[in-house]
Amino acid sequence: MIRLLHIEFIKLWNNRASKILILSYFILLTSIAAIAAIKFDIGPIKFHLAEMGIFNFPYIWHFNTFIAAFFKLFLAIVIVSMMANEYSNKTIKQNLIDGLSKKEFVLSKFLTVLLFAAVSTIFVFAVSMLLGLGYSNYNEISIIFSDLEYVLAFFVKLLGFFSFCLFLGVFVKRSAFALGFLFLWFILEHIIFGLLGWKLMSWEMANNVRDFFPIQSMFNLIDEPFSRLSAVQNLGQQIGEDFKFDHTVHWYEIAIVLGWTALFIYLSYTLLKKRDL
Repeated sequence: MIRLLHIEFIKLWNNRASKILILSYFILLTSIAAIAAIKFDIGPIKFHLAEMGIFNFPYIWHFNTFIAAFFKLFLAIVIVSMMANEYSNKTIKQNLIDGLSKKEFVLSKFLTVLLFAAVSTIFVFAVSMLLGLGYSNYNEISIIFSDLEYVLAFFVKLLGFFSFCLFLGVFVKRSAFALGFLFLWFILEHIIFGLLGWKLMSWEMANNVRDFFPIQSMFNLIDEPFSRLSAVQNLGQQIGEDFKFDHTVHWYEIAIVLGWTALFIYLSYTLLKKRDL
C-alpha cells in the first residue's frame, strides 16, 4: 500500500496545478479561524461572531465540519484531473506495462482518496480544537469530546464524494467533462425528486427516496448548524417559530454513503477492467 501511495504522490507532486489546488484547499480550511475576527459595531448594534457561540464546544464540531465540507470541490478537481492526466499522459498504460495490475491501479487511487479524506478530517479536527480551546465557554473534557460523530460524518462525507469524483474521472476521462457531469448529476437528483413528488408518489415518500440519492445522502450526513444557535432560537421564539430540527448523525445515513462509496470504487474497477487501454 505504501508503494501505491508513493506512486500517486510522485504524480501529484510533479503536477503544478494539483499542488496549488491542494495548498489552496488547506489554506481555505484554515480560514475558518478568520470567522472569529469578524466583528463590527454600528451604533448600539454590536456584532461579533465568536461571541455568538459558534466556537463553543461541542457546537464547534457541527459548525466547522459543515462549513469545511463546502471546500471539498478543490480536491474534487484534483481527483478528476488525476484520472484525466492518466489517460492524456498515457501513464496508466505505462503503469500496467510496468507490472501494475488494474486492481492495484484502482486501489492506488482509492488509497489517495482515503488519504485526502483522512488528512482533511484530522486538519479540521485540529483547527476546531484550537479554536474551541481559545473561544469556547465550556472546556470540560466531557463537553469537549461530545458530538464527535460530526467529525466521523465529515470523513465519511469526503470519502463518499471523492470516490464519486474518482468514478467520474474513470468514466468520463476528461476533467472538465467529469466536473460538468458532477454538476449535471446534482441537478438530475432534484429533477427526479420533483417528478417523484409531483407525479408518482407523495412528497413525504419522495423525500425518503431522495435520501438514498448519492449527492443528497452525502449532504444529509451533516445538517445545517445555524438553527442550533441560541440567537436563532431566541429569534424564532420572538416571531412564533419553533426552530427544532433533528441534527443527529444517524448510523443509517453513514451506511448509505459507505454503500455508495463501495459501489463507486467497484464500478471504477469494473470500467477499467473492461476498457481497452
